[in-house]
This record gives sequence, structure tokens and C-alpha cells, in this order.
Amino acid sequence: MKTALEWKKYYSTAEFKENYIYRGNDLGADCTDAGAYFKLWSPAADSVTLNLYSEGDGGKAIACIPMKKEEKGVWSWHTGEDMHGIYYDYVLEIEGEQIRSADPWARACGINGRRSMAVDLRRTDPEGWEKDRAPAEGPERIIYELHVKEFSWDESGGFPEEYRGKYRAFTCKDTTLCNDGVHPTGLSYLKDLGVTHVEIMPAYDYGSVDESGDAAQFNWGYDPVNYNVPEGSYATDARHGEVRIREMKEMIQALHAGGFGVILDVVYNHTYSLDSWFQRTAPWYFYRVFDDGRISNGSACGNDVASEREMCAKYILESVLYWAEEYHIDGFRFDLMGLLDVDLLNQIRRELDNRYGKGVKILFGEPWAAGDTAIEDDAPRALRENINLLDENIGMFCDLTRDAVKGSSLKIKRPGFITGASGYENDIAESAAAWGKTGVSSIKGERAPAKAPSQIITYVSCHDNQTLWDKLGETAADEDRMRLNRMAAAVYMTCQGTLFFLSGEEFARTKGGMEDSFDAPVSLNRLDWSLAWKNHDLVEYYKGLIGLRRQLPGLCDKSAKAPERIDNICKSHGVVSFTVDNRSKNSCSRWDRLWIVYNSTKQSVISEPEGKGWEILCDASDSGRWKSPSPVGKRVTAEPQSVLILGHRADCPASRNGIVHIRDGEEEEKRKKGGQRQRKEWQEEKDAV
Repeated sequence: MKTALEWKKYYSTAEFKENYIYRGNDLGADCTDAGAYFKLWSPAADSVTLNLYSEGDGGKAIACIPMKKEEKGVWSWHTGEDMHGIYYDYVLEIEGEQIRSADPWARACGINGRRSMAVDLRRTDPEGWEKDRAPAEGPERIIYELHVKEFSWDESGGFPEEYRGKYRAFTCKDTTLCNDGVHPTGLSYLKDLGVTHVEIMPAYDYGSVDESGDAAQFNWGYDPVNYNVPEGSYATDARHGEVRIREMKEMIQALHAGGFGVILDVVYNHTYSLDSWFQRTAPWYFYRVFDDGRISNGSACGNDVASEREMCAKYILESVLYWAEEYHIDGFRFDLMGLLDVDLLNQIRRELDNRYGKGVKILFGEPWAAGDTAIEDDAPRALRENINLLDENIGMFCDLTRDAVKGSSLKIKRPGFITGASGYENDIAESAAAWGKTGVSSIKGERAPAKAPSQIITYVSCHDNQTLWDKLGETAADEDRMRLNRMAAAVYMTCQGTLFFLSGEEFARTKGGMEDSFDAPVSLNRLDWSLAWKNHDLVEYYKGLIGLRRQLPGLCDKSAKAPERIDNICKSHGVVSFTVDNRSKNSCSRWDRLWIVYNSTKQSVISEPEGKGWEILCDASDSGRWKSPSPVGKRVTAEPQSVLILGHRADCPASRNGIVHIRDGEEEEKRKKGGQRQRKEWQEEKDAV
């Protein structure tokens, strides 16, 4: 058989592109009461046999059917019989070799995804599915990252034992801590917290967990096998292909009914292994290869998907649209989005906008890769430095803000702004305006201004690296950790952009300091619901910040002109303050102007707001002061290692809103030198990534 490089050259020829790019949208198995079509794209095959089975694993084929060769590399077979629940795979002959493969376009499968299944999708709909809708959008999106198994595995969550770690745990109403009937867990807890969107970590069929094995097996799931099929280990029955589909829909239906939008974490940049259904049916078409024959590995997972090739781009686009339509998914988070090409992301954005309305479906991802990739024709990729090439409604995680706030995620001992490091004041100030003024920094230090805050995902923790609580344990004294956790939350929740945080961040979630828990035991990864009540004061602080955020149009604004709302920026050693134009054209705001102070020093900062009408909305210990705000006198104090938020009453005569800082006497020259040194070290670290 041809080498990878020979296949690459063949796929690049005009002859191949003219004869084998299929424009139809009917690949896979289309199954209804009236019969079924099976269609497979395999331009390299000399023959294809469709094998039918009564079971998803084991047993002999009940039929072996030669498929008909159509145009554009498509093989097909049609029957008038009802094929719902029939399992199948293919045997292809390619360059003299017999190759067995499941269907890359499958929508259902047997256990562990080795056989595909024909499915009439309407028979998998739970009751009332046709009426399922996402909840109405509010003034702000608050995204909460959840893993299906982590969510309900711990006994303290009060979920029925048979549903723990499963899709159906999300359908359980009014769960409480250890079933005490008093302290909410699950969706009731999230609703009270103020979360608006739940991002489900990979829930398509992935290969790193044996669906027939121990229920305690754990993996994050960034290992795609069947892109368009739900993961079976989260279902109550992985052996019958329709069950996982129905139960995933039940989860989404329950989340929507609970008032949450649902975002799916998708991994189109690589597959679990090179021995994939892509590779077996179209050798090397779906993967990148360098011109010297080396296999591209910018994902650090052994392969890179060739998103720039037409049939690969078509597959990814159709997959996203399928999840949006069939499963009512409200948004997509792209793993290693920096490996995908800009044109594909923009095309996905356009298609979703055409079907559902501009910006209605959420799109964002990681604007980086783990290494070089062999993308063809130097197609621009969805990296940080290319943010201005992407649609304004495609968001990027802002690691610059993340690391400026808490310190490097890669060097766990390195502190950040809140833990007293010098040199982050400029980055903290720019974070407030969602990098709309100087731009998001690339690894190489280039600046590409964001088009609008809608392009920025503001966060300080996600599933990767240490939890925020564990990071603070490396860079701060134990007695300061709770205060600093509150400060970190108050900083990023008063920055423009879309807010995102890891499940449990709000109750000091810990993984025992582990940096990368992707395959660690579920006992380490699970959500410990007892912490939500042990650290309930911290939960209440997050809840107050989220409630306040929804009333601050100056920070919720995602338009291109939103950064202009940020003004009067003052920076000194360990202190950043600014004002925000909080007026709204569409509704009345309680406060027409905000004044926000980030004080990371261990001394109080005393300031004198000019004019009357200022009120304290949030301070070091109480983020809910906005509910009964206290008027400010001639002086106001930002406590050590805290955030102070003031609001100017909209019904009070406007002043010049001048703010006079009274700082400690640290020498300015010493501050500048320390800041320059810290900034140089940080840039060296970024260059080394």
C-alpha cells in the first residue's frame, strides 16, 4: 500500500479533487420505517461489503452484502426493510488488502464503538423532546465546566446509586447533600449559584474507557472514536445503541428544563489513534503528514486531523450541525482549536448563524496547539495571533488573563498578580477591557487586537492544570488562600468577555495538587459536594459576584465598542483601578458608573471618590453588598488582597468621578525594575511553550 506521503501527494492532485469530492449530505446510515440507505465514502476502495449483525458485539454476520459503487468515491446499498437496531460494519478491499471498519459517519454503535448501528432517531426521542428548547438568554452567559461522571459520582451528592456517573443523574430533581433534604446539590445547586450554561466535557464515543469494564474507570474523554455517537459508559446500558442516545437527550432536556444552556466539548483536532475509521476507509486523507513523510503531531496525541481538506472540513461541519439539530446543543467548545483552520471555523459560524440566528449558538475554543502541525497551503489557523481573522462571535480562552491573575499554569510555583508578583499590572488592566485595546498576546509576543469582548473567554481555571485552590496552595500561605480565591474570582468576574469556570472552583475544589488528572481515579476527580457546604461562604461570594455581574451592562457588553467603556485606569505596584461606563441603552441601570479597585498588596489602599452617590457593591468579604448598598463617605478602603467595587447611583447628579489614591511609600524605581524582571521571565516562559 502507498506510504503516507504518497497518499498525501495523490490527494493533492487536481484529478482527485475533481473526481472524489462528494457534495451530498447523506453519508452514513439513514434509517426510517420506510427502509434504510447505507452510504460510505471510500475513494480508495476497489470493493466494499456491508456486514449486518443482530448484536453490537460478537456473533456472526446475518448478511454480507456487496455495495454498489457510485460517483465521487461513494458506495451504497438500499433496502425497504426496517433496519432500526441492526448493527453493521464494512469490509473494504484497498490495494489488495482486506480491511474491516465501522462507519465514520455512524450515529449509533454497539459497545465500545466497534460496530455501527442503524438507528431511526425519532425512536430515541424522550417524551416531549419535540418541545425541548434552550432557555431564554439573559444579560450574561456564565459557563460552568462539568464532566458527566465527576458531576454525580460522589455519594455525598445524593444521587441514586444506579445513576451515579451517568447521563440520567442530570434528570434527578432536588438532590441534597447525603440525602439530608436540606443542602441542595446537582442542578438545584447550580441554579442557585447563578450558572447559565453547562459545558459538558467530551461525551461523544471515546476510546480510553472500556464500556464493558469497571464502572469506576475514568478519563476526561479527549479520545474520539465515533464523533457522532454519545459515549456508552455514561449510559445505563452500553450494549444497546439506542439507550445512550435516548439518555443523553434526557440529560440535555433536563438541563434545558432547569434553565441551563448546554455546550458540548468537541475534539476535532485528533482521533484516539491513527487506526481509526477515517484511516481504514480513506487512508491518510483525514490526517496531516509533513513533506518529509513524518506524521504530524501538533496535538501531542499521535496525529492531527486535516481540517483544511474539503471532505474533512465537510465532516466536521456536518458533525457540529448534527449535534446542534439532533441533540439541541447550544454551543461548542473546541479542544486545541489552534490546530483547525480559520476558514472552517468561520464556515461553522456562518452555518449556525444562518440556521439559528447570529451568535445564538456559542462557539469558542483553545487558541493554541501542543506543537507544529503540517497544515497544507499555509492555511491560517485559529491561533491567538489570528483572532482578527475569526468571526467576532468565535471566542478564545484568554490564558494571558488567567496567568496574570493567579500565576503561570505551567510553572506551579510562580505567583501572579493576586499573590504579589510584580509586573502584571498592565495585563490586569488590559484584561478588564477584554484585550480590546492592545490585543491578545501570542506566544511570540505579537499583538492582535480582539474585535470585541465576544471573542474573549475570561477565566482562571478549567480541567487542565491545577485547580485554582491547588495553585494557590503552591504560591500563598494557607491562611491567605480563601481570601485570595475570593480575589481571583472578583478580578476575572469584573473583566469584560464571557465568564467561564471549572466546576467546584467556587467551593475550593482540590485534586490534591495534581496538575493533569485526565486518567486519575474518579475518586480524585469527582465533585466532592460536601465541600460546597463546608466552604459555603466562598460559594456565597461567587453567587454574589454572579448576581452583581448580571446588573452591570458595562461589563456584560460584548460589542466592538465595549472596551471604550473602561476609563481612568490607574496602575501602581500591586494596585490597579479603573472606572466603567455602566449605562445601558436597552434598560435602566441602577448605577451609571462603576469604580473597581484590585489591591493585591498586603496593605490597605485608601481612596477618595469625588462627588456624591457612590455605594459599596462588593468588598473583600461580602460580594452581596449590592443588595443593600452602603453609601461611601469621603474615604473608602480597599482591604489587603481584595477587590473593591463601587457603583455610582444613576439617580445622583454626575461628578467628574475622580479617584485619588493614597498608596504606601514603595519606591517607584524599585517597582519598575521588579516589574520589568518579572515580565521578562514570564515572556521567556511563553516563548518556551
